[in-house]
Amino acid sequence: MSDSSHDGAFASLPLAPELLANLDSLGYHAMTPIQAESLPLVLAGRDVIAQAKTGSGKTAAFGLGLLSRLLVARFCVQALVLCPTRELADQVAGEIRRLARTLPNVKVLTLCGGTPLGPQLASLAHGAHVIVGTPGRVEEHLRKGSLDLASLETLVLDEADRMLDMGFQAAMEAIIAETPACRQTLLFSATYSDEIRRIAEELMRDPAEVAIAETHDETTIRQRVYRVTDESERFSALRGLLLQHRPRASVVFCNTRRETQEVADALCEAGFSALALHGDLEQRDRDRILILFANHSASILVATDVAARGLDIEALDAVFNYQIARELEVHVHRVGRTGRAGSSGIACTLVAEREAYRLERLAEFLGEPLEEAPLPPRNVLAREPFLPEMATLQLDGGKKQKVRPGDILGALTGDGGIDGAQVGKIKVLERSAYVAVQREVAKAALAQLGTGKLKGRSFRARRVSR
Repeated sequence: MSDSSHDGAFASLPLAPELLANLDSLGYHAMTPIQAESLPLVLAGRDVIAQAKTGSGKTAAFGLGLLSRLLVARFCVQALVLCPTRELADQVAGEIRRLARTLPNVKVLTLCGGTPLGPQLASLAHGAHVIVGTPGRVEEHLRKGSLDLASLETLVLDEADRMLDMGFQAAMEAIIAETPACRQTLLFSATYSDEIRRIAEELMRDPAEVAIAETHDETTIRQRVYRVTDESERFSALRGLLLQHRPRASVVFCNTRRETQEVADALCEAGFSALALHGDLEQRDRDRILILFANHSASILVATDVAARGLDIEALDAVFNYQIARELEVHVHRVGRTGRAGSSGIACTLVAEREAYRLERLAEFLGEPLEEAPLPPRNVLAREPFLPEMATLQLDGGKKQKVRPGDILGALTGDGGIDGAQVGKIKVLERSAYVAVQREVAKAALAQLGTGKLKGRSFRARRVSR
């Protein structure tokens, strides 16, 4: 067993040859800091508490650990990963499937709310090795007797702090009560609060602690504070900053649901492409909004903190705090969403006179004063608003109709169709599918889908982004 002073290559770990070959084919050669620190401990069978943010490579850290313990010949649930949101669960399940590609017949099943129980019951009846799910739905299956955790080897609590924030503590405790005492428990959390510490003490056996220092320095994230005289100036300040920086993808954080909707509406009225994400949305609308934002068909997401929890939004160029977050720790998380994976980002915070005391408290919390900058000059407001580079088309057919991403790509690029390079992300859901195409070819793409056939059938398509 190598110690944590190894050379940072996956090949230095005691992993099965087929897992190492797959990592190589995926282009995973050097470990990220969280992988280098935690994987040797995980593979040695230790319980591990790891403090790491989304985007740090933590999924591969626990994914490789649980796959290494898997006995594929035993067709029972051997690993359970709990995640705060359905989006994160889907992402984690996808990553585990990629890591398991070279292991024969590993079945990974996602159990999340917001989707019908029936198909999940049928899938569970056929058995699975790894379950990835949200606490509410996993607990429901345990209550119904459709899920059995008696053979569980590995329990992973991913983004445990967020699960607590979202009120899942009782569900988590009920689930844990159904697992064997001799399991390995891995807890991943962006923060290490007293609550997390207490849960860890109750759940874990002599856990090893791993914390990766934040690498957000002045070179990756530029934090600036902008003073506004009153509420009426707040919106024009936001507009000016957007027009000055013109970010390809940005999130505007608001403290209330109502304000989130108002700011998004006002931005659309001003000619921008903005979407509101808050707790009042139906799951279906939430899914659509996240797809449009992730595939660059909308450039601005206006969100509350709770709604943005558990979202792994890659390549965010800017974060705008419409006000300082009510909890200072939340401000740090907001800012940490930009400048990821070595790219640079900006974080702009608007502060009115009456919030000055909160700015002082934030500076104390961060241990340094925040740099203040002047608002953009008035003439910036005369600039044209920028539009996203992609548009999204929705088809009224999905997995249920056996539609696959390749079918959609084929229909778009077939006889006289658009160029494959003009097609962006394709997301196929149960009964519908979304495809992003470059704005300038949206009309042609829509016509192509209207005349062509998928799976020998015609599906209705419509444009769902501005």
